[in-house]
This record gives sequence, C-alpha cells and structure tokens, in this order.
Amino acid sequence: MAEHRDPHHDGEVDDVPELSDSGDDEQWQCLDEEDSDDQHVTCLFCDRLLNSVPITLQHCSTEHQFNLVDVIRKHNLDDYGYIKLINFLRSKKVSAADVTGLPEGPLPWDSEDFLRPVLQDDPLLQTDPEELCGGDGEGPAQGPVPGAPDQGGMLQRAQTAEDRAQRAEEALARAMDDLHKLKVLAQGLVLNADTRRAPGSLGPVAELRDDEDDAYFSSYGHYGIHQEMLKDKVRTESYRDFMYRNPEVFKDKVVLDVGCGTCILSMFAARAGAAKVIAVDQSEIIYQAMDIVRANQLEDKITLIKGRIEDISLPVEKVDIIISEWMGYFLLFESMLDSVLYARDLYLADGGSVYPDLCNISLAAIGDAQKHQDHIAFWDDVYGFNMACMKKAALPEAGVETVDPATLISEPTVIQTIDCNRVCLSELEFASDFCMKMTHTTDCTAIVGYFDIFFDKGCGNKVSFSTGPKDTKTHWKQTLFLLESPLPVQAGEELQGTIKVIKNKKDPRSLLVTLSLRDRRQTYMLQ
Repeated sequence: MAEHRDPHHDGEVDDVPELSDSGDDEQWQCLDEEDSDDQHVTCLFCDRLLNSVPITLQHCSTEHQFNLVDVIRKHNLDDYGYIKLINFLRSKKVSAADVTGLPEGPLPWDSEDFLRPVLQDDPLLQTDPEELCGGDGEGPAQGPVPGAPDQGGMLQRAQTAEDRAQRAEEALARAMDDLHKLKVLAQGLVLNADTRRAPGSLGPVAELRDDEDDAYFSSYGHYGIHQEMLKDKVRTESYRDFMYRNPEVFKDKVVLDVGCGTCILSMFAARAGAAKVIAVDQSEIIYQAMDIVRANQLEDKITLIKGRIEDISLPVEKVDIIISEWMGYFLLFESMLDSVLYARDLYLADGGSVYPDLCNISLAAIGDAQKHQDHIAFWDDVYGFNMACMKKAALPEAGVETVDPATLISEPTVIQTIDCNRVCLSELEFASDFCMKMTHTTDCTAIVGYFDIFFDKGCGNKVSFSTGPKDTKTHWKQTLFLLESPLPVQAGEELQGTIKVIKNKKDPRSLLVTLSLRDRRQTYMLQ
C-alpha cells in the first residue's frame, strides 16, 4: 500500500522533533525506540508520516488532542480491542473528539471486520497495548535513560517486539479462521445443504476452476451492480409481473433460482405461492441475501446455498421451476445460460419449465456518421498525424451503449431464437444468415444488436420486454458493431449478411462475433 505523505514536505519523512519535558512527552518516552530511523508511521488522524511510534503518539496528543493510553484504559481494551481500535481509526477517518467522547458501552470498533489491517506492516499494530500502559495499567513504563547504551535491554526489547508481532499475527489468523467457521456454520444452519460436486455433462464454463472464475463472481459481490440491476425497472418489474400475475404457475411448486444475487426473484416466487425456493449464488452477496431473506420473514420458504450450480448438490432431487436472470450483453455474454441449462438437465422435473422460456437476438443497421467519425475515422488525422493503424485495434471492441433510435436505417431482423426448455449447450454457438430491409438511403456505419425476453409457457398473463433502441432503456443497453468504413445503402434494399457467434476459447464467458456484409468481414470481441 502506498504511504501517505504530507504534500508540504516534498515526499520526505518528517524531521524528528525534540521531545520536551512535558507530561505528554514523558508518556511516550517509555516505548521501544530501536530502529526508529527505519520506521514510517502514518498518523491516525491525518496524512502526516512520522519516524517512530513514540513520535506518532506524541503528534496525536499535541496536534489532535488524542491520548491513546487514556482510550485503552477507559475501555479496558485487550489485544483484540486495541487492534480493532487502530484499524477503525484508519478506515473510518473519524475525529479524535468522536473517539475520546465515547461513553462506556458498545464500541463502534467491536466488529470482527476491524481485525483486518488497513495498512500493511502497520507499526502501531506491532505495539503492545500493555507496554503502552506500563504493563500494569497504572502508568507508562519506565524506559532507559536517553542516550545511555543498554545492549542487553535492546536485545530484550527486540525479542519482545518480535514475540508481540508473532502473537498479533497468530491472533489475526485465529480471528480470520473463526470468521470463516462462523460463515460455514451460518451456511449450514440457514442453507441445510452440502457442497458435493454434482454429476453431469460439463461445458467450458462448468469446467473452469474456481480461481479461473474468481473475477466473474467477484464482480457480483459488489453492491453497486446489484443496485443497478434492481433499479432497472424493465428487468425487475417484468420478472415481478410474470410471477405475481401468474400465481397458478408457482402455487405449491419447488423453485430453483440460479444466480440469486440479492434474492429478489426468490422472494417474488415465494410471495407468488411457491412451496419452497432454493437460491444459489457463488458470490459473496449471498451473505447479504441471507439477511434480506430473514428480514422479510421468508427463511421458512427460501433456502440459500453458496457455490456454483455445477459444484453443489441441491437438497431436493427435482425442482418444478427454474428462474434466473442470466442475460448478458448481446444476450449471451457471460455465458450464464450455460449454468441454467446445466441445472435444467440435472434438476428440472418432467413437465417443469425454465423462465424466461423464450428469447431472441435481433440486428438492425445504423447510420450515424458522427459516431463513426468520433470512434473510427478519428484515427485518420490526429492533430495532423496519421494514426490509421489504430483502427485495427479499436474496431474489434464491440461497444455497449444506448443507441439513438433516430439513427436506425433498417427494419430489425431476428438472427436467433432460443427456447430455454429445449436448447442444447452446443446451440449457444451459432452461425446465421440474415437480411435487413433498408428504410433510408444513406451510409450504414454500424450494426446494432439487442435481445427480447418472453415469459410465455403456461402463462395466462404473458409478459415480455425488449432491450431494443426504440424501447425503454435497460442496464443492458445495446451492443454496437462499428464498420471500418461506411457502407452505402438504398431505401428498400435488402442488405444480406451472415453472423457467427462463438465463445472465446481463452475466456469462455466472453464472445467473438463475426459479421460479414457484402465483401466485408470483421470479428468483434465482447469481453
């Protein structure tokens, strides 16, 4: 971690100030000062970088009116409490007054989260709170006379510091192990499921090792992405309306939610009448989902399981319904549908259904000269220099953005329809011929792709939504494939083309899309 430095000191470590004879100064004289020239200690309340723990504590006392010993004694902090206090101060950036003014009772740094160091190799965490308080809790320890050589004392203090650091590391390791055990215990109590690997045929996504798939699931451990999806009314309200308007589909059924996230779909299903819902997610968000389920008194209906659907076994042999919000950009990006199909083939009962059950991918032509100029033609003349070679690097990156419907110059054409109850894994890679009927005489500068979703099977009240440019914006937006050079088209013309969609062998969650129009051919990456 980068060190915090005072911008007024040109990056240099502060000069060591002389210690005065005041009472505060005497309090810190007792601390070990060996190797102080090599210590860089950041203040607890500002970015000042000082040369030793004693000088840092003196600085906190004189500049911020914060006496660490007084706080330790007031709240009778043990080693754990002291470590939590230091990490709390470093992470929360509170003022000294906020801490010194705390009454006795529950402390804001009581959480086990504050056992994790904020700064790597923090010298304050290697300082023994008992030594700070003089060993007996009554006053500061009496250190050696400054300047007097004491080799035996120095060796003893060095050994004490080493022992203290080892104890701190062992305490932190025990705390982290306890935290892990608590999570496992919570999973066992709430989830009631084991994590044995389920048998079945595996695709490229299922065959990924956990460490190879960490980045994907880690991205879904952040709260922001879930907030974005929940705020997408087209997405979330379509799922809600499908379930609430078709309670006969869910009444007394066993439902599996693949990639449950915050459990919003699971809770919709439970409220729609499902007898039991099993919610599965590999990301850390599932721990918050447990709290959400309990907060809504649905723990008797919803069972949560942490893990990839390919790596666990469910507590039931079969389910009646599988729900999932698996769609990615251009529908198939992220390849989460692979996991849904795996669950379908292993767990879906005869007569059961996957929802959404139908979806399609569409293409349309775009005529947007300004966007083409901004992203592609721009490289022809950059401040008087020819950088056209950059087109070859920029062009293959498919864009994800909201397309202005006024730039559409053709009728849409469906290039692929997927029935989630019938489609095979191999069919998620495909090639298709297409024909787009032009509505304008102009230059075609790009092809836009989007998808439509349908909740259809067995539904008296069918629900659908589209991610197209003419429809309400969703977080999926549209996928834009820019052409290297504009393609002249005529109104009424039927522009023929082919598209090929395959998984990237180096990263099966990403896509390679190859478009051929007339005599032009370009491969794009979605990653």
